[in-house]
Amino acid sequence: MTEMHEIDYKIVGDDMQFVELELDPMEASVAEAGGMMYMDDGIEMETIFGDGSKQEGGFLSSLLGAGKRLLTGESLFMTVFQNRASGKKRVAFGAPYPGKVVPFHLSEIGGELIAQKDAFLCAARGVSIGIAFQKRIGAGFFGGEGFIMQRLEGDGWTFLHAGGTIFERELNSDELLKVDTGCIVAFQPSITYDIQFVGGIKSALFGGEGLFFATLRGPGKVWLQSLPFSRLADRIIAAAPKSGGNSKGESSIFG
Repeated sequence: MTEMHEIDYKIVGDDMQFVELELDPMEASVAEAGGMMYMDDGIEMETIFGDGSKQEGGFLSSLLGAGKRLLTGESLFMTVFQNRASGKKRVAFGAPYPGKVVPFHLSEIGGELIAQKDAFLCAARGVSIGIAFQKRIGAGFFGGEGFIMQRLEGDGWTFLHAGGTIFERELNSDELLKVDTGCIVAFQPSITYDIQFVGGIKSALFGGEGLFFATLRGPGKVWLQSLPFSRLADRIIAAAPKSGGNSKGESSIFG
């Protein structure tokens, strides 16, 4: 595995945050393509296959890592930002929508984290970004996008983005938490994840919360978000004027 890079960072802003990483000479970070906000002169960008954490296996190993990313709906490629200068340099990555940037030092939470596939923002190079299939049959049949999640492994810093407000909850052994599937940001691998049907026909038809919800059973920590992007997008689409229709009641006095 590639040597883990121990980076320094600071998170800037309130509702529209970004994270600034300070890289020592030859230190590097890895991020999704298109996430970079700014970088100092002296930092060089390189597009790589997969996440760059497994290089000793050559092309086949890189191809395997890229294929795992493709299964999560992400790009085959990631971008490495490496400091090639003689002094400290900075690179920043911006959140894609209102919310919070959440830092995780993987060595402090057991070296592994299961996250929603669109939550990852950036990480120190050396963090492995793979896939985690949910083993429960309910999650497989009804979990939708939540069935395939990202597995982050390593002992360095990784940064996730949560919509709205982030909430951390530690579940005791066999303690059960019922959650809207979109509100899950991440959880430790000791957590058991499944999907359950909402009981009662009235709840299913008129509850407005969907037919299924996620169940998280301890022990372990879970991180939830108050505003999933899917919920925000649904509200925006619902409020948008319908093309070809009569939108007189929704328009302003200026039309």
